[in-house]
Amino acid sequence: MDAGAGRLWACLMELDWAMTTPRDRGSYRGRLAPSPTGYLHLGNARTFWIAQRRARACGGELVLRNEDLDRSRCRAVYVSAMLEDLLWLGLRWNEGPDCGGPHGPYAQSQRLTLYRHALERLQRLGHVYPCRCSRRDVLSALAAPHAGDDEPIYPGTCRPPHGQLRMGMPVVAESQPPGEGPPRNAPGVNWRFRVPEGEAIEFVDGYCGRQRFTAGVDFGDFVVWRQDDVPAYQLACVVDDAAMGITEVVRGADLLRSTARQLLLYRALGMAPPTFFHCPLLTDAQGVRLAKRHDALSLRTLRGQGAAPDAWHRQWETLV
Repeated sequence: MDAGAGRLWACLMELDWAMTTPRDRGSYRGRLAPSPTGYLHLGNARTFWIAQRRARACGGELVLRNEDLDRSRCRAVYVSAMLEDLLWLGLRWNEGPDCGGPHGPYAQSQRLTLYRHALERLQRLGHVYPCRCSRRDVLSALAAPHAGDDEPIYPGTCRPPHGQLRMGMPVVAESQPPGEGPPRNAPGVNWRFRVPEGEAIEFVDGYCGRQRFTAGVDFGDFVVWRQDDVPAYQLACVVDDAAMGITEVVRGADLLRSTARQLLLYRALGMAPPTFFHCPLLTDAQGVRLAKRHDALSLRTLRGQGAAPDAWHRQWETLV
């Protein structure tokens, strides 16, 4: 077995362990999880700095993970820039793609075996079903799509009639009936997670306080594996945070709804979830949320203009 295969095998063992072992809250592990689809902006910087401050305050460790699953947009130049800009910002991590560590590999594109393992578990337990609907199909089927949603509520076009989940009750495995639908590894289909309609998903966020989202109302059945044969964000994020032993996830408030989805995945996979801390979003002068298209506020541009990270750090202290 070569070194790469050995690392993946170790990760699979860690994932199996995470599915059966309660999470140890005594040792803090946080993470930075940038995606190299463009240059990092000031909003990313603030969230990552808060993540580091919270890890240091707990005497814990920080992991850098390269979330590079978007094949059409990820670029090597953005990976290099990401590392340079984070170091310039004053961030330091204990594990990552540049320094290694016991939970590698630290690039998601090298962790596909783990995600397939989790998908197969969800398939065996009857939590997911194949779906051939495109995003355009979903939007056209909705009478009133929710504007701005990260994923429109699925109208149930491909949803099979059997199987149901309930929070707090044992999971009953209901496999897909023989001969119904495509095989588990069929190309060209999405795999959707079946949400328990009407169930309230509640959690207490470290910054935003108590949160409540209703499955089937605030979000619907969501994609966990895409038709281009890569895992969706929701599944990859849950699998990695569990396998890497992350105890608190610090990220932007735009992902609060995603937390409700991910809590369902943690439960379905039999894993203990981390705690969450969702930072308020940084906006531009017009009140628009910062994105990587805001070149004027990218760390690369600000760095070239002689910006001083220490000044930002003092402004951000009140958010920790």
